Amino acid sequence: MNIREWPKHERPREKLLMQGAASLSNAELLAIFLRTGTQGVTAVQLAMQLLNDFGSLNTLMSSELDAFCQKKGLGVAKYTQLQAVLELSRRYLEEELKRPAQFNSAADTKYFLTSKLQHETREVFAVLLLDSQHQLIRYEAVFKGGISSANVYPGELVKLALSNNAAAIVLAHNHPSGISEPSLADQQITDRIKKAMALVDIKVLDHIVVGRGECTSFAQRGYL
Repeated sequence: MNIREWPKHERPREKLLMQGAASLSNAELLAIFLRTGTQGVTAVQLAMQLLNDFGSLNTLMSSELDAFCQKKGLGVAKYTQLQAVLELSRRYLEEELKRPAQFNSAADTKYFLTSKLQHETREVFAVLLLDSQHQLIRYEAVFKGGISSANVYPGELVKLALSNNAAAIVLAHNHPSGISEPSLADQQITDRIKKAMALVDIKVLDHIVVGRGECTSFAQRGYL
């Protein structure tokens, strides 16, 4: 049965308009993005099949071009649209974090950093530069390393913070393994950076380690 023949409250687009986007399942949201299905398969059925094939929404959204285009109903056009949607989401979150009320939300901060770092295949060390009111000045990916480590230089971070008139910072890096548990090396470099920043009266508020769909906060663990 064609989706147009479904009861109105069951059609993804109409359901979104009547009940809001949060009421839709992953398959229904994906179906709206796909717009059409394939011969004999509705957009919702195709979405369910894709989620099953990829194993999760996260894996689908972060898939490489070749793997994405191998699936029936997908192609380069859909891939570029999806990447555009993801980047718009990241930029929206970054703008939201520049608003004081939003940045005070640890959940929003984690979500933003996860969206920035979880899909990186190499380790990336980044910093959120904050003003005296803890509003976001800018996000900067400062060091990129090999598959398992990044060379981090506290002095360079101090220079970056001073040049942007930052009063505080939040550190962040990803674990390409997907596991967000901080290592001993992570704790050691955090201590070095904290000491270097203290010399110029800049606070290190947190260090977020980003894994695959999860992240760990040093502040919440009591490591700072």
